[in-house]
Amino acid sequence: MKSNIKIISIVLIAILAGIGIGYLLFGKNKPVEHHHTTDAASSASPEEATTYTCSMHPQIRQQEFGICPICEMDLTPVGTNTSDDPTVLQMTEEAVKLANIETTVVGGGGASASASRAGKTIQLSGKVQADERLASSQVAHIPGRIEKLYVTFTGERVRKGQKIADIYSPDLINAQRELLEALKLKDLSPGLAKASRNKLRFWKIGQATIDAIEQKGTIQETFSIYADASGIVTNKRVSVGDYLKEGAPLFDLMNLGKVWVLFDAYEGDLPNIKVGDPIEFTTASIPNKVFKTRITFIDPLLNPTTRVAAVRTEISNSKGLLKPEMFVEGVAKPKAKQKSNTSKIALSVPKSAVLWTGKRSVVYVKVADTEIPSFQFREVELGTSLGDSYQINSGIEAGEEVVTYGSFSIDAAAQLNNQASMMNKNVTIKKEKNDAIPNFRADTPTLFKQQLNDLANAYILLKDAFVETDPTSAATAAKEVVIKVAAIDMGLLEDVAHEYWMEQLPGLKTHSDKIVTLPNVEAQRKQFGFLSDALIRVIEAFGTEGNALYVQHCPMAFDNEGGDWLATEEEIQNPYFGDKMMRCGLVKRTMNGE
Repeated sequence: MKSNIKIISIVLIAILAGIGIGYLLFGKNKPVEHHHTTDAASSASPEEATTYTCSMHPQIRQQEFGICPICEMDLTPVGTNTSDDPTVLQMTEEAVKLANIETTVVGGGGASASASRAGKTIQLSGKVQADERLASSQVAHIPGRIEKLYVTFTGERVRKGQKIADIYSPDLINAQRELLEALKLKDLSPGLAKASRNKLRFWKIGQATIDAIEQKGTIQETFSIYADASGIVTNKRVSVGDYLKEGAPLFDLMNLGKVWVLFDAYEGDLPNIKVGDPIEFTTASIPNKVFKTRITFIDPLLNPTTRVAAVRTEISNSKGLLKPEMFVEGVAKPKAKQKSNTSKIALSVPKSAVLWTGKRSVVYVKVADTEIPSFQFREVELGTSLGDSYQINSGIEAGEEVVTYGSFSIDAAAQLNNQASMMNKNVTIKKEKNDAIPNFRADTPTLFKQQLNDLANAYILLKDAFVETDPTSAATAAKEVVIKVAAIDMGLLEDVAHEYWMEQLPGLKTHSDKIVTLPNVEAQRKQFGFLSDALIRVIEAFGTEGNALYVQHCPMAFDNEGGDWLATEEEIQNPYFGDKMMRCGLVKRTMNGE
């Protein structure tokens, strides 16, 4: 009994000791833990509560600063807009800095606005051509056989009055005999001698030669032909021993003392180009030399294939530096257009300031005199394109501050705040544009689809060259695109399908040709964008026999105007930026081979 009591006592002591130890280990920590939790909640910083997003991809949201997993741009904080105006977006100073927003004041008075317009330039490319008005043919004025040529090869320079050939002419021998016989009868028939002399003059025999024949009384068997004009021999038509009829051509001559320089001007540039405007140009064959000239003629007809008009200038070439078919790069400088009412002078903004969908054009204007940076969504009416700027017919006033860099970031933020923006309207417009493409796939012959597949394969190699930012490889790949375009048999199509192909063909040809000739990769990429748009429309309309193609889009290409391209893989490899922003882009849709 005593032993049992002892055992129970030991157990009770152990239980009490366990409770005491548990209290010491856990009981005292509970208030501290509770207090710590309350502290953390109450002391949460504003930064920890901020949501960050990507300006290019607003679907990306996270609770801490970082980079976009799609395009690798810095994320920007999503602020809470407190403006009552649905067209005005307020942003924090930090968000403005992260988006690298830049602004510029437009207009500024009559004289400065005019000077600004005069300072705009238009880039043009072209070729040196011979002046058609200075072309001539050297002909034989007398019939006969060529005994000797003093001009013997194409490209030889000829001076006016230079002896170019000796001719044996039986007709001239007979005419001399008639003259000598007429001189014997001049007392009986003086008119006969006069008629004989005139016959020789009509064959362009000089008076000194006629006088020598009369004085010596002997017949001259060969006569010399002299050049009627100066120039370069462009075509040698005769050889020694040839028998010529009267008026037969010996040589074609071209005087290169003055030449034409013909530039290609696109439709959008024509409103800003006038006769008399100055143009400066250079050519790779004459480095460090700038030629200056003026526009003398603008072709009234547009080339239906290339969609360009020829702009002609004339320039003296007395030293022969400029040779026909030389490529040139020119800069046109339109003259300022003076208006009597300076308050109505058209304003202009950089193209980077405009968000454009084809139907609506928008700029963001910084709201003046606000404590919080604020930007207003403003629809504008675009005027003519002038170099790297647009004229604005309406929508903004002189003196307003327009966002020239970062407009897309502001628009993305406005969309996140359910305010007026172009983002949603962009999607609608692009869908309408796609719906407008006709569908000929069911009736398109298999052979035509196979030829389109060959073109698409050549295009993919060109796209890969731009991903590598390799202008030389791009030019080489573009040559293959040119070949594949030319190989497509348009005779396989009929009626409306044939007409639609003919509408798209000039774009495929012109822009692929341009990539071949342009040395600068950024200029090549601009032509690649046009080429991509045309090829996407064609494949959408007719289909191919190849694998699926992905239509991919970069919203930042071409100063945030955006650009599409085709790819055979879903993974983004951006041809407009290469390594600079390799993953910037998204897949818009997939086009099946059928």
